[in-house]
Amino acid sequence: MPLAFSASQQLSLPTIEPADLLPDYLDDEARVVAALLDSRQLVPLGPGHYLYTVTRVQVFQLQVQPIVELQARHQQGRLELEAVDCQLEGLGLVDDFQLQLHSWLQATASGLEGEARLAVQVSQPTLLRLIPPRVLEATGRSLLSGILLGIRRRVGQQLAGDFQAWCHGRADGFPDP
Repeated sequence: MPLAFSASQQLSLPTIEPADLLPDYLDDEARVVAALLDSRQLVPLGPGHYLYTVTRVQVFQLQVQPIVELQARHQQGRLELEAVDCQLEGLGLVDDFQLQLHSWLQATASGLEGEARLAVQVSQPTLLRLIPPRVLEATGRSLLSGILLGIRRRVGQQLAGDFQAWCHGRADGFPDP
C-alpha cells in the first residue's frame, strides 16, 4: 500500500514599497525563482525550466535527497511553479515515488499573495515496514510542512530584500543582475 501525505502553505505579505513595481519584478522569472529557492541548489535548464536539489532529509534511518525539475510560468504580476519530475537520490529501495508541487505568487494591491501545495505518494520502503503507515504519513506531513514553512520564511525575508535590491538597481539606471 503506498503512503500518501500532503501539506499546503498560504502567504500574505503586506505591501512592499514600491508596490506598483511588484508585477514587473515577478516577471523577472529567473531572479524571483532564485530568490524563492536556495540559488546554490538551483540549476537553470532553459527558459522556465529549473532543476532544484532539495536539502538532504533524514526520515527515521533513511537519508533522501529529492531532485525536482520545475517549470515556471508567468503572466503579468503572477508567477507559478510546478514540479514536472522528481527523482530521489540515496534511496534505491522505493518502487515508486511521486511528488506534486503547485505554487503561485501574485502581486496584489495589498502586497504579495501566494500558496504552495506539496504532495508525495511513495511505496513503503522495506526498512520501514515495522513502522505503522499512519506514523510514517504523519512524519511525512510534518516534513512537507517544514519544507513549505522554510520557503515561506525565505519569501518573507529573502524575496523582500531581493525586491528592494532590484528596485534600487532600476532607480540607479543599472541593468538588473
